[in-house]
Amino acid sequence: MVRSVFHAPSHTFSYVVWDPATRQAAIIDPVLDYDPAAGRTDTDTAQQVLDIVEAESLTVVWLLETHAHADHLTAAAWLKPHFEAPVGIGERITEVQARFVALFNLSADFTADGRQFDRLFADGETFTVGDLPAEVIHTPGHTSDHVSYVIGDAVFVGDTLFLPDAGTARCDFPAGSAAELYHSIHRLLDRLPDHQRVFVLHDYGTDYRAPASETTIGDERRENIHVGAGATETEFVAMREARDRTLPMPTLILPAVQVNIRAGVLPPAEANGVSYLKIPIDTFGPHWQGL
Repeated sequence: MVRSVFHAPSHTFSYVVWDPATRQAAIIDPVLDYDPAAGRTDTDTAQQVLDIVEAESLTVVWLLETHAHADHLTAAAWLKPHFEAPVGIGERITEVQARFVALFNLSADFTADGRQFDRLFADGETFTVGDLPAEVIHTPGHTSDHVSYVIGDAVFVGDTLFLPDAGTARCDFPAGSAAELYHSIHRLLDRLPDHQRVFVLHDYGTDYRAPASETTIGDERRENIHVGAGATETEFVAMREARDRTLPMPTLILPAVQVNIRAGVLPPAEANGVSYLKIPIDTFGPHWQGL
């Protein structure tokens, strides 16, 4: 069973997935609301996730992140005390942490070894959600730490694939790679069956449909506008890199990454009792030069 919650400001879907037999559940990519103008967080969206858990009488056994997000803050730290469930992410989060520790000069109060998370998943590692088998597939390209979660007959692909009419995610983040994304996508398309349900992290809708969260491997294989119907790696990389050169930095990347590499915990309060996020000034050129 899968239910989603949509965060309209970032066009993000969070998921609650559970085993109907045991009522054990995982929460995937929960969102913490953040108003950048006021520097204020809120939990309205995360509360909707919690409401699903309570309405369905679920026991949450995992809080899972597909990667360190650049467009929203994670609510994992707010949700964790409600369940005492471990927070899991791909093991290469340490690479992302090291890169941004240097950018934000966090070395005095932050260790880039993944200890902020409870479980660092290796490629191919397995776990369970109740009686449902689950597997971690390393799917880098959008980011180097990105993983997808296969749980039962569903796969949660994060920022690897979008819906077929929307294509694929950008690859111009630090350590991103269009070639890696192409191979990551084919790890999913070439391995999983047509009927496997695919749940995407983001969808922006179109002129003719509202935002939606679910497709299938078969539909992605046949119809995805970027990789479907036999698109070659050369064609994909050329398209993706040209498109990415036109994209601005995500609005929330600087606040979001500082929180997300900490598994959703805000930076330590300073002497006045206030927690602060850092914004590096005049550090970046176009398309990440400087990082």
